[in-house]
Amino acid sequence: MPTYHIEMIEGRTIEQKRKLVQEITRITVEVLGGSPESVDILITDVKRENWATGGKLWTEPRS
Repeated sequence: MPTYHIEMIEGRTIEQKRKLVQEITRITVEVLGGSPESVDILITDVKRENWATGGKLWTEPRS
């Protein structure tokens, strides 16, 4: 079964992460079969200063 690697800007609560991994696991089992115990999910929280989109760090003002 798959291993998911999720990277996102820090700030989500434990409850939000719990719901996310439950739903990813549920959909994976629904679509691919197998058991929930075979789905691995790794979450990496990234500081805003270490993430950029469109050439701008997320610590910089957005227009």
